[in-house]
Amino acid sequence: MDFRTRTGRALAALSALVLTLVVAPEPLAGQGPAAGAGPKKPDLPLTAARKISFTTSKASWMSLDVSPDGQSIVFDLLGDLYTLPIGGGKATRLTSGMPYDVQPRFSPDGKRIAFVSDRSGGENLWLMSLDKKDTVQLTKGMSDLYVSPEWTPDGQYVVASKSGSLFGAAKLWLYNVDGGTGIALISAPPPLKTLGAAFGPNARYVYFSQRQGDWTYNAIFPQYQLAVYDRETGTQTVLSGRHGSAFRPALSPDGKWLVYGSRFETKTGLRIRDLSTSTEEWLAFPIQRDEQESRAPMDVLPGYAFTPDSKAIVISYGGEIWRVPLDKSPPVRIPFTADVELDAGPQVKFAYKVDDAPTVTAKQIRDGVPSPDGRSLVFSALG
Repeated sequence: MDFRTRTGRALAALSALVLTLVVAPEPLAGQGPAAGAGPKKPDLPLTAARKISFTTSKASWMSLDVSPDGQSIVFDLLGDLYTLPIGGGKATRLTSGMPYDVQPRFSPDGKRIAFVSDRSGGENLWLMSLDKKDTVQLTKGMSDLYVSPEWTPDGQYVVASKSGSLFGAAKLWLYNVDGGTGIALISAPPPLKTLGAAFGPNARYVYFSQRQGDWTYNAIFPQYQLAVYDRETGTQTVLSGRHGSAFRPALSPDGKWLVYGSRFETKTGLRIRDLSTSTEEWLAFPIQRDEQESRAPMDVLPGYAFTPDSKAIVISYGGEIWRVPLDKSPPVRIPFTADVELDAGPQVKFAYKVDDAPTVTAKQIRDGVPSPDGRSLVFSALG
């Protein structure tokens, strides 16, 4: 249902840009409009021409986070952000309109969220106060792609994976919330891709998943493994070696547990590791399909989070939101309803005349082959 995927937006933007450049080129500096020129074509982004409205209690690939006080959830749904009481209920929409807003994360003080949005015309990191009175564009540019923003525990920085082009391997970057161009955390060679930054209570260590290369056809497992980056020494250490890969780490607020995604045979689940003993087991299996074989444009799994008391994980799978206790008791569904109102661009629709006469003249034939006696010809035409 999500017709506002990255590919769709990229193709729509490219088509509109080409149309603008060809049909209505900008006059040179100091010149007015060309003689006989019509009105200037509107710039991107596209203006909304349609609205699609419905109410839903299910959605796919919802990235979410739990507030520091444990009272609410923020999640994305079809490119808009919503908040929800931790016990479930009616979701409240935070953002709307044409921009594609995804992957929200609460600030440590619970007053702001960081998220990825293309509202500036290109994909960037944004900060927004929950009262919606203050919205800040954290990064600038039109061609970079960003994945999985995460706050440092002191709330002074946001770490996200950035790639410089459509097919670049993402790297972890650190951005000060007060401004600046950011710095690269990972200086490894370009083939190394790093995704899904996560912090425990100690801001010194950044956990993430890594793989060689951005993506590959006919991928052979494993694809991803967990690693940790030491911000003081600049070193990084690999933490896993699973055949089914290891990705999308999350650290408990008390620093005792590490949870991550992995695949066993054809299904994906969550593993949990006791950081004091390094023993681990399955926490939830199966959950949903991961994105190991693709470029993982919104990470290998949707964002999820620990509750502040470190006793459960809140995650979306199967179209719903679940609270998964660490004590092995059954997952508890967190019910929600969301009123969706999607602004969409103009409908691209063309009328083509189809000739329905009894006899049709084929304008193109293919693969003609004569018979052995040369009296007949077999070919394909009209599909």
